[in-house]
Amino acid sequence: MLSRWMSGSSRNLEREYNCTVRLLDDSEYTCTIQRDAKGQYLFDLLCHHLNLLEKDYFGIRFVDPDKQRHWLEFTKSVVKQMRAQPPFTMCFRVKFYPTDPAALKEEITRYLVFLQIKRDLYHGRLLCKTSDAALLAAYILQAEIGDYDPGKHPEGYSSKFQFFPKHSEKLERKIAEIHKSELSGQTPATSELNFLRKAQTLETYGVDPHPCKDVSGNAAFLAFTPFGFVVLQGNKRVHFIKWNEVTKMKFEGKTFYLYVSQKEEKKIVLTYFAPTPEACKHLWKCGIENQAFYKLEKSSQVRTVSSSNLFFKGSRFRYSGRVAKEVMESSAKIKREPPEIHRAGLVPSRSCPSITHGPRLSSVPRTRRRAVHISIMEGLESLRDSAHSTPVRSASHGDAFVPHGRGGRGGRAESSERVAIIADESYSPADSVLPTPVAEHSLELLLLSRQLNGAPCSIEEEKESEAGTPGTEPEEPRELRALCSAAGSGPRAEQVNKFVLSVLRLLLVTVGLLFVLLLLLIVLTESDLDTAFFRDIRQTPEFEQFHYQYFCPLRRWFACKLRAVVALLTDT
Repeated sequence: MLSRWMSGSSRNLEREYNCTVRLLDDSEYTCTIQRDAKGQYLFDLLCHHLNLLEKDYFGIRFVDPDKQRHWLEFTKSVVKQMRAQPPFTMCFRVKFYPTDPAALKEEITRYLVFLQIKRDLYHGRLLCKTSDAALLAAYILQAEIGDYDPGKHPEGYSSKFQFFPKHSEKLERKIAEIHKSELSGQTPATSELNFLRKAQTLETYGVDPHPCKDVSGNAAFLAFTPFGFVVLQGNKRVHFIKWNEVTKMKFEGKTFYLYVSQKEEKKIVLTYFAPTPEACKHLWKCGIENQAFYKLEKSSQVRTVSSSNLFFKGSRFRYSGRVAKEVMESSAKIKREPPEIHRAGLVPSRSCPSITHGPRLSSVPRTRRRAVHISIMEGLESLRDSAHSTPVRSASHGDAFVPHGRGGRGGRAESSERVAIIADESYSPADSVLPTPVAEHSLELLLLSRQLNGAPCSIEEEKESEAGTPGTEPEEPRELRALCSAAGSGPRAEQVNKFVLSVLRLLLVTVGLLFVLLLLLIVLTESDLDTAFFRDIRQTPEFEQFHYQYFCPLRRWFACKLRAVVALLTDT
């Protein structure tokens, strides 16, 4: 009896899995789920923990063993999606950026979106001019430390914070000046609201870049925003397509197709190549979800989308949530006392070490840290040689965000000639953006770049982290040249192979259709089936004419030839 009870208990334990979800303030939420628990169950647990009602803007992201990022699907089992050994580690992130974040009903929702955009700013996904950067950083400063106090904030206090991948003394002075003179008296909620209003006006607001190559082999980044589809290439935005102009998205292997119908019945097909088929499928699914969320009026209009055509086997996917308009209508009906917000304040941050005073330390216990013993020069050289590293511009373009070690004012003075400043007249959306998927061989290099900014953390955490920090490159970026040379023959050969496969499948489909028609003809003419369907066909004048003038002579000829062949075989 005891052994039976123990075996039953062990089976129950095997069906339970520990999950750790990293939140936007870098705290962690740990829970236990059953083997068959759906993603919606885990997401509801998390939103209940956060006291969040406007939850449709958020999602749970994870990285699979192949270093490919995914959004957790709420209608499927968590365990089956993870494809990794427990315990599972995931991240809570903004999935659909609000079209107008200032219009969100509850302060707790605005605060979580504020934390996400602050991460985007720090990791280089939200780029802007120097004046805008200084204002955004000043809002963060006001929200987290309050009004300027000469007794608490000595000269150069803003240099102890790192809001961007790269700082300069001029930018730090500008941030402190705005914080002292323009933002005094603002509460944290007001500063966060002003921050959201300003961030929403930037071109890269809501951008989650996916690295690809165009048909010429040039590196590009595709992204989906609340307003449409964006292609970033080099230092400019190559395409911006509104959601109502996108008619179809599909993928085949590594190839992603975007069908666009613009004014005057002008139709365009944009073709891009992702690094892997898994990355291409992730890009396609993100596009389907974003278009459904921002474009449709009701969730009942959502349809199952297939990536296949007549000759290619593809994937089927259906967005399962509510759309933006329904979310706004539901938010307007919320009537409760505003929940208490526990702001992170000056708690050390794993992914954003800027919001700390003094030395920037990881919030992970020392026993979990793994040092990466790579010299600075070796690390930068390896980052340049990695094809999966984020492309950065040459040092001759002094306007780009470029990460740089901030070991102190002495070190900054020694390398003053290398300091890059965000110029007011320049805009470079492709700098410092996070590649997808995270390359396995570049994890340690990404960690090194983080260490240069004063934020040591473990390799294990970086594998599952959603934010990446780009590296510097004083010469022409080698990874762009590598992508261009590698893509010279790859896409064309792949297109030829797909054409051959398409022709073969066309022949197989044609032969199959002819065979089915032949079987149907034999059943109509030779069988004794007397169903209503067959009877109606047999009674038509066209069928009778075909039967007596064509089919009967053909049958007699075929029977004659068959008898001749049989006679020949018997004689021999």
